[in-house]
Amino acid sequence: MFINELKTRLGADKVSQSEAELFRHSKDESAHPPIEPEVVCFPENTADIVTIISVADKFGISVTPYGAGSGLEGQIIPMKRGISIDFERMNKVVEFSPEDLTITIQPGITRLQLNDLTNRQGLQFPIDPGADATIGGMVATNASGTTAVKYGSMRDQVLNLEIVLASGKVIRTGTKAKKSSSGYHLSGLFAGSEGTLGIITEITLRLHGIPEHVIAARCTFDDISTCAEAATLILQSGIPVLRMELIDDKSIATINAYGDYHIPVAHSLFFEFAGTKSGTEEEAATAEELMRELGCNHWETADTSKERALLWKARHELAYAYSHTEGVVVTGGDVCVPISKLPEMVNLARELVEESGLKSGIFGHVGDGNFHTIIAFDPNKPEERKRAEYTNEALAMRAIEVGGSCTGEHGVGLGKRKFQHAEHGEALEVMKQMKQMLDPKNLLNPGKIFL
Repeated sequence: MFINELKTRLGADKVSQSEAELFRHSKDESAHPPIEPEVVCFPENTADIVTIISVADKFGISVTPYGAGSGLEGQIIPMKRGISIDFERMNKVVEFSPEDLTITIQPGITRLQLNDLTNRQGLQFPIDPGADATIGGMVATNASGTTAVKYGSMRDQVLNLEIVLASGKVIRTGTKAKKSSSGYHLSGLFAGSEGTLGIITEITLRLHGIPEHVIAARCTFDDISTCAEAATLILQSGIPVLRMELIDDKSIATINAYGDYHIPVAHSLFFEFAGTKSGTEEEAATAEELMRELGCNHWETADTSKERALLWKARHELAYAYSHTEGVVVTGGDVCVPISKLPEMVNLARELVEESGLKSGIFGHVGDGNFHTIIAFDPNKPEERKRAEYTNEALAMRAIEVGGSCTGEHGVGLGKRKFQHAEHGEALEVMKQMKQMLDPKNLLNPGKIFL
């Protein structure tokens, strides 16, 4: 039996069939039904991953990577059970080169753990999806987050990956150089592949200097369309914002009730400006002037770390504010569209969530055209699930129609498979051919991205 062989070759301390571990690895934070793996492995190095892949290949067993379980599209749910690989013991720093602004790490280190180390050298890893996700999981889904308007996504931060292929072969996809014109961009291919093409075992990342001064700001508008137009105006003006988030009035009210905050209940834009003290002050003043010309209310700024943390704390608690009610799960859209289409799409989202009749809201990183709907529903009521899913589908299809994407950062997983042909057309066949070439037995995270 394959589990016995895993215990023999890996060591019994790296293999678990406990009920608690099987359940923990059966689900993420999405609304997709859980599926328990047959066994959970806890590798400590690349050699352990090669061993797991060897056993999986020998017995024809599927392998599903697991990071922090914070995903929102079911990427870590083991559709064919098999082996769940948990990377919590692969959380070491392989090489840190502050002078080169690079670091090489194992995939199990989390975003906050990484920054706790790099911040001591005056450096930071800026990608912030909100959750304290593992870096491996963030690469696998090409995550981004609140700072994407300035720094882009994970794909833009990756210099090199060590990958274990389905064959057991270990490859590296890049170098430590900041750019290259040599051959195919394999790092970009594996970033966002969600564990379907290979298992990530090492990651070399770009690091960035910590800005001298940061100012956070918040303002409100009477309608959500003006909020979206204001975000577009900021970008067109050339103000280099670090973060720019839209949160609708319903979400603000939900956050206030959840965290006992006293944020003005209105459609809101949150900003962060970073750089030199004089530069950020000038940028914040210019942004305020533009916002007031559009009729904003309640403009306020915060420039101490404590004040900024409080300002953003509410934003990061939004998902939990919707989901904390017992018996309720949340789902949501995750579209990204051209900036010019943002007001139209935000208006459509507002119409759709109101039409659903469910507790819902709109928020997102509008600085790069990415925004979300969040909908709370009772999973035991099929009609509520149907209404929630219709809202997500209608928004995703319209995003594709206007030249955008069905997912800006959450990835495809299980939830966005149905939109892949509409978004990629004939290119989807090329993606399937890549999967067939690299994983002919379909053992690596089967059932994800496409059927």
